Amino acid sequence: MKVARSRAAVPGKPVAARKDPRTILLDVIIGALGLLVLVLAYSFASRMIFRPPVDPVRSGSATQGTIQVDVLNGCGVPGAGTSMTAYLRARGFDVVEYRNYRSFDVRESLVIDRAGNRENAEKVAYALGIRKGNIIQQINQDYYVDVSVLIGRDYPTLKPSQ
Repeated sequence: MKVARSRAAVPGKPVAARKDPRTILLDVIIGALGLLVLVLAYSFASRMIFRPPVDPVRSGSATQGTIQVDVLNGCGVPGAGTSMTAYLRARGFDVVEYRNYRSFDVRESLVIDRAGNRENAEKVAYALGIRKGNIIQQINQDYYVDVSVLIGRDYPTLKPSQ
């Protein structure tokens, strides 16, 4: 006759404990939160540490200070001017005004030098990811800004959209 032995009755062998379903659920939640923290930390590091800093200070002029910018939405995407303004302000630029352009059919974004200092326009273009070939000069004494940004349909490819 065989005697049935339970697992607990075997001397020297550990007993396999069953985990409570609540404990398993908590383990999964803690793991997911840990993964979320890692993703957010990487995102922060890639935005702040790995991106070269932008210099928002005027250069080559008698009046030192922050580069003053106005933003014109020429692409028709709702909120494009607002997000571009927030992006530039977060990098230290002084966005004086943002508004819609007279039309929404601008193909490529432009940076317009209003004060005759191309270096300031290049700083803004670099910050936004606009190529140097899209910097133009239109000096206008009626404008009290250094640079104007005209947002085109290429808005999704610019740095504020990424």
